[in-house]
Amino acid sequence: MQHEIKSFIACDADFDEARAVIFGAPFDSTTSFRPGTRFGPAAIRNESFGIETYSPYQDKDLTDIKVFDSGDLELRFGSPVSALDDIQAHTKEILDAGKLPVMLGGEHLVTLGAFRAVTEKYGTDVHIIQFDAHTDLREDYLGEPLSHACVIRRCHDIVGDGHIWQFGIRSGERYEFEFAREHGHIYPTGLEGVRFDAVDDCVKALAGKKVYLTIDLDVLDPSVFPGTGTPEAGGATFNQLLSAIMKIGSLDIVGMDINELSPHYDHSGASTAMACKILRELLLAVLG
Repeated sequence: MQHEIKSFIACDADFDEARAVIFGAPFDSTTSFRPGTRFGPAAIRNESFGIETYSPYQDKDLTDIKVFDSGDLELRFGSPVSALDDIQAHTKEILDAGKLPVMLGGEHLVTLGAFRAVTEKYGTDVHIIQFDAHTDLREDYLGEPLSHACVIRRCHDIVGDGHIWQFGIRSGERYEFEFAREHGHIYPTGLEGVRFDAVDDCVKALAGKKVYLTIDLDVLDPSVFPGTGTPEAGGATFNQLLSAIMKIGSLDIVGMDINELSPHYDHSGASTAMACKILRELLLAVLG
């Protein structure tokens, strides 16, 4: 693999010495509402130099860890099958080198490609922790089973019952919530707010197990993160999400992604800046 010319801040280690590899999956061909997540990975890299490498929350610094940024994949728009195949192949290359894949979306469907590679390597006892506003458990969306509205259902097809842990959920069809309660672990957002307190129980339950972490940035409330394609009121604050990430960082994370930043819906740039900060904290929580 070759260096990305402009990498995420401080993620410029040589491939051989790196513990983790960042790559972008700029794909949004199945977006159901407002497109634009294909511009997310580049925006995160470009704006990352507006934040520091040091985290005062964790007293850790990106300069103390080794991360390689391999840049964005050149995905074929209009073909979810081809895009997922390319993402899976790239993730497999990273895993085969003994490194942690860190993917930047793109729409949430891209998670499926990376997750396929993770389960190919580690088997189907991998658990998913999902931070999201939406269940993403539809069987299909307008007849299409490969949609960002169906991504977690497709992951369930691989790992089966009891392996999916969902936090921040506040939107979906009735049958999706019923499916989640019957086949997984869902902690939906109600009038009392986001139920991130249940993350503690999740961390205890998954100790010693392989975990894939996926963060759909629309888990955040649109008042603090408007730059996303499907905003949903009633979401998390940055501090709530950060606290949960720091707890999950103690688990055996074998793959992770952040997705669904559409930078042009927030002309202030604040959403992109927050995405950069979340990525920094995620890297430090897992690798620091």
